Amino acid sequence: MQPNDRVSIDLGDNGVAQVRFTRGDKMNALDPAQFEAVIEAGAALREMKGLRVAVLSGEGRAFCAGLDLGSMASGGSNPTVDLATRSHGNANRAQEAAMTWRKCPVPVIAAVHGVCFGGGLQIASGADIRVVHPATRMAVMEMKWGLVPDMAGYALWRGLVRDDVLRELTYTNREFSGEEALGLGFATMLDDDPLARATALAEVIANKNPQAIRGAKRLFHVMREEGEDAILLAESVEQDGIIRQPNQVEAVMAEMQKRAPNFTDV
Repeated sequence: MQPNDRVSIDLGDNGVAQVRFTRGDKMNALDPAQFEAVIEAGAALREMKGLRVAVLSGEGRAFCAGLDLGSMASGGSNPTVDLATRSHGNANRAQEAAMTWRKCPVPVIAAVHGVCFGGGLQIASGADIRVVHPATRMAVMEMKWGLVPDMAGYALWRGLVRDDVLRELTYTNREFSGEEALGLGFATMLDDDPLARATALAEVIANKNPQAIRGAKRLFHVMREEGEDAILLAESVEQDGIIRQPNQVEAVMAEMQKRAPNFTDV
């Protein structure tokens, strides 16, 4: 599937979708068309039948180099738009490019390599898991251009990166490596071949009960946003919808019989 000419989506028979930024000649930098392409791809995943896991990566030398500076300098970022206007639910357009992966009903694994600056780092942060090459160049870059991070970074980094560390990186726009990112909280794991590792991890997840996986992702959202009472109730509601259902019974039988499960997609 190719929803647009900037992002490709290939859904495998195992339910793993490879989502690739295909503007490799521009290091997958974000101009207005790229923003729209990323958002469109995220929306397509939410409607995709048979989807169990998505792997997000960038072609060429970078995952995403952040804002396309040429576009920004020429006014292509449309500075007249009121950023406080909520055009995509709880987000504006730029924020939705990162939040769309958090809103995806299945796990999203970002395979990060090369360069991951500014908006690119915020897009990667929207994923559930980030597999990063140790030599990846990363930065909370916005302060370099006299701006603040405004592509959902503050919402996505909350609880992920230690507060004082995030302040230092934001105030200074200091570049750091993928290897350092692991200790800072921006990376989940390191690998010299992030895409292969992310794909292997996706295949493991795709072999789990898809109802339970989707329920678990919804619960992670509740865990971040709600208080204790709401979390406890949400756990019970999700489990009520899963337990003793055919997919849950199949998970038990497959485990006991030491065979691959045969789940029905939801």
